[in-house]
Amino acid sequence: MKIEMLYSKIHRATVTDANLNYVGSITIDEELIEKANLLVGQKVDIVNINNGERFSTYVIKGKRGSGEICLNGAAARKVHVGDKIIIIAYASMELEEAKNFKPSVIIVDENNKIQEITDNLKAE
Repeated sequence: MKIEMLYSKIHRATVTDANLNYVGSITIDEELIEKANLLVGQKVDIVNINNGERFSTYVIKGKRGSGEICLNGAAARKVHVGDKIIIIAYASMELEEAKNFKPSVIIVDENNKIQEITDNLKAE
């Protein structure tokens, strides 16, 4: 049996831009993509902490070290620059694999610079 598990997340990223006139997706700083073990084109869920919106899109690569988090296309209507979001990726795993799997949890500051990389999923 397979179940869906948290694979990776970038926690409390700050939206730096919203570009309505783009075909779609979320542009993420290349360094954050790598540290979060995400792939260009990978499906991700976006949770907007400011307004409660929750939607899906896919990853495109932004400039390394820029701190860029830009929602593009229709997704741009679901955020405002400065909003805090959580970027979440899931993976389908066999039950036994899932029991031992440790997701990548990337915690960033207000400039989307990495503060911590952890696998801790406990509420604080």
